[in-house]
Amino acid sequence: MTSGDTTTVSTTEVRPTHDVPDTRRPAGAALFALALGGFGIGTTEFATMGLLPQMADDLHVSIPAMGHGITAYALGVVVGAPVIAALAARVPRRGLLLVLMLAFVVGNALTAVAPGIWSLVGARFLTGLPHGAYFGIASVVAAGLVPPDRKGRGVARVMVGLTVANIVGVPLVTLAGQMFGWRASYALVAGIGVVTIVAVRRWVPPVAAPDGASIARELGAFRRVHVWIALLTGTVGFGGMFAVYSYVAPTLTDVAGMPARAVPWVLAVFGLGMTVGALLGGRLADRSALATLIGSLVAMTTVLALYALTASSPVAAVLLVFAIGLVCQALGAGLTIRLMEASPDAPALAASSNHSALNLANAIGAWLGGVMIAAGHGYLATAWVGAALSVAGLLFVGGSVLVPRLAGGRAPRI
Repeated sequence: MTSGDTTTVSTTEVRPTHDVPDTRRPAGAALFALALGGFGIGTTEFATMGLLPQMADDLHVSIPAMGHGITAYALGVVVGAPVIAALAARVPRRGLLLVLMLAFVVGNALTAVAPGIWSLVGARFLTGLPHGAYFGIASVVAAGLVPPDRKGRGVARVMVGLTVANIVGVPLVTLAGQMFGWRASYALVAGIGVVTIVAVRRWVPPVAAPDGASIARELGAFRRVHVWIALLTGTVGFGGMFAVYSYVAPTLTDVAGMPARAVPWVLAVFGLGMTVGALLGGRLADRSALATLIGSLVAMTTVLALYALTASSPVAAVLLVFAIGLVCQALGAGLTIRLMEASPDAPALAASSNHSALNLANAIGAWLGGVMIAAGHGYLATAWVGAALSVAGLLFVGGSVLVPRLAGGRAPRI
């Protein structure tokens, strides 16, 4: 149902009101605006890792202490994604996106002027709060802007902003930090947020909250077994990728024998793989989200095993880093659509919680990889950890097929 010039969104369509049929914005421009926000969020998330030495030196703390800023951001994502999505269940979608991006701008601006480590940690926590909720709401809006059989591609267009951040945004703000100081980098990212606010306000159509939306209905998503299975699949499956990616720089230099100056270029190759994977995964998810999940996890297991066996070769290492980026984003596209399908009456909370799961995956994967390295098994052992986690993800997906069978119902279509 519609009112005024607002639009009601579902996971499958956006319907303009009868009295303003000719004022609907082009879907391409709206998707670009949503992707621009993803670009800014991806840039601020990953840029901190490249700026750690400068930040630690300027604030007179150790690099491990400065790492608390990364942890605080991840914690903000984990907390903010489900909480904001639930509390804002009745807020019009475009207005919510604008508020989330405003919080993003404020968080990065406070980071840029933070006088000490603890004020910076607080600013990073604030910056992380809108991360998951933005992607969750943007994914639902994007799915509604395109025909029902193309919603996977619509969601993928939003996620492309995050992947392009690894190719363009992170190197640019890192360069800005080297030339003008790390504070300039966060000021630049805040500027991206301001541009996003203007673009979303101009190009994304007004979208009303779903009829009957409430905190209780949103939280009801967590009563569904398939939602938890999908979240566990994301946590474990992406944990495999992070077990390797967290230590990719020393693997390239110490194992593959590549010069340190080559590492940023290889990371850009990873970002390129992510971009291709997001677009390909969106198309595959339109056919079957469940089949995309299964295929991506099988591919991830295979690629990580090959990485463990051959990444001592520079050429193989670069090609496999590209492949890891591609497969992980295909997995992400399938997972997002799967969550939205598993909770049709609360897709925003389900899709937002996905990013909480991915940040937990980051922590789990990095920790398990570190345990293997500390035990003396070497950097390539992280890939065996990753492969094992991918297999565990497959077991969770298998559980999602078995649950309806055990309940006497039909198994989901693959």
